[in-house]
Amino acid sequence: MDMDEVLRRAFLYDFYGELLTAHQREVYEAVVQNDLSYSEAAEEFGVSRQGVHDLVKRCEKSLEQYELKLHLVERFLTIRAKVQRIQDLASHCEEIDREAFAGQVAELSGQILEEL
Repeated sequence: MDMDEVLRRAFLYDFYGELLTAHQREVYEAVVQNDLSYSEAAEEFGVSRQGVHDLVKRCEKSLEQYELKLHLVERFLTIRAKVQRIQDLASHCEEIDREAFAGQVAELSGQILEEL
């Protein structure tokens, strides 16, 4: 699993994890966040290895479905990129003329407000 996928899983869980049941959260956190193997988690929770595997897959599917409907992670990442662009502009504002700087910041901040 590459770093982008790990980060995506983390964002999905951060945004939608509370929508899972308490048991789903416990097992998902044990496997995904605490890096327990399916066998270790199965022993800890008193279920089969296959049961843990199936539950983690169902959780991942649920989290993806929430994102497909709500787009909260997508919106967050878009806004974060625009804020980063504003920060980059601000750090180089001496190199940009005042009107261009103000125009770019106004445009980006307007886009952010539309996202919210």
